[in-house]
Amino acid sequence: MKIAILKERRAHERRVAITPEVVKKFVSKGAEVVVEATAGIASRIPDEAFEQAGAIIAADIETTLRGADILLKVQRPLLAGEGDVDELAHLQPGCTLVSQLSPYNAPESLRGYERAGVTALAMEFVPRITRAQTMDVLSSQANLAGYRAVLEAAFEYERAMPMMMTAAGTIAPAKVMVLGAGVAGLQAIATARRLGAVVCGTDVRPAAKEQVESLGAKFVMVDSAEMASAETAGGYAKEMSDEFKQRQAELVAATLAKQDIAICTALIPGKPAPTLITAAMVAQMRPGSIIVDMAVEQGGNCELSRSGEVVDADGVSIIGYQNMPARIAADASALYARNLYAFLEPHIQAEDRALKFNWDDEIIAATLMTRDGQIVHPQFLDTGEN
Repeated sequence: MKIAILKERRAHERRVAITPEVVKKFVSKGAEVVVEATAGIASRIPDEAFEQAGAIIAADIETTLRGADILLKVQRPLLAGEGDVDELAHLQPGCTLVSQLSPYNAPESLRGYERAGVTALAMEFVPRITRAQTMDVLSSQANLAGYRAVLEAAFEYERAMPMMMTAAGTIAPAKVMVLGAGVAGLQAIATARRLGAVVCGTDVRPAAKEQVESLGAKFVMVDSAEMASAETAGGYAKEMSDEFKQRQAELVAATLAKQDIAICTALIPGKPAPTLITAAMVAQMRPGSIIVDMAVEQGGNCELSRSGEVVDADGVSIIGYQNMPARIAADASALYARNLYAFLEPHIQAEDRALKFNWDDEIIAATLMTRDGQIVHPQFLDTGEN
């Protein structure tokens, strides 16, 4: 069983799909682990650390993938025309790809796996069930992203976050609003509170109220019966009615005008991010205020945010950094690698040192995109060529 790990080549990506800690675990299961040279450098992991853990360092992508049974990645492989290297072209038929695959944003990649005969599993589709908590890459990465987002805001704010009482007078605490109280939002609330800010949070899901308040923040909500059905079975937010959105916009506008910092984390799986902060709302914020739009890669929660840029809107800084987890790459890589190991370990057969999936397993069925040259995930069957 040969497990390959490539250097991540997509823009703004600094994570790596394995760490020396997890290399040791795979090697103890009888696997040969091959890591492309310099794959871990951006995550502060030198090649020597991988070698000491039992991995083989390969000079290039071709050598790394030659004879690989499993490819572990953070982001989906590059296709022809997406970069300097066509990573998918180097995979042999029958290889198992385990990664975040972004099938909603890149359905053409599924057709590529189909043609290549690759068994592709999308880690972002791990179901939110108790047994899968240790495999949940969305939660592990969002947690760190929420933390980092607050640090980015605090740095750009250029004022103190906590209240300070000094001989020269008192500095008022920063006021922070977090839009979306999922994993990233709750961590953003907790981090802002630890820094001493006065925090409020909002979410369409009624279950979020108790979670937000347990962290010492005020919960800002629209009083509507529609909130009772605002959550999917998997714990994600649903898209709300136009009437609800209007009432929510009025509430956000009134609250936002009093804030110094806004952290936007609201996402809807498979759909563009909802616009929660309009240009008119930004215009009502005080000069020097900060907005961090963590949803910018899915269209953004703020109307004025731009992916990969910091926009100055009449003195309000709108941060649209891409790939927030990669801005805390060392810990993000460590958690991601543990997620992958937890996902694969139950399916490694000790007697023959091979990976053998139970295709009827609930977690495997939820994440399986392609198998035997076919797109098999029910949400993407219309994407295929056969």
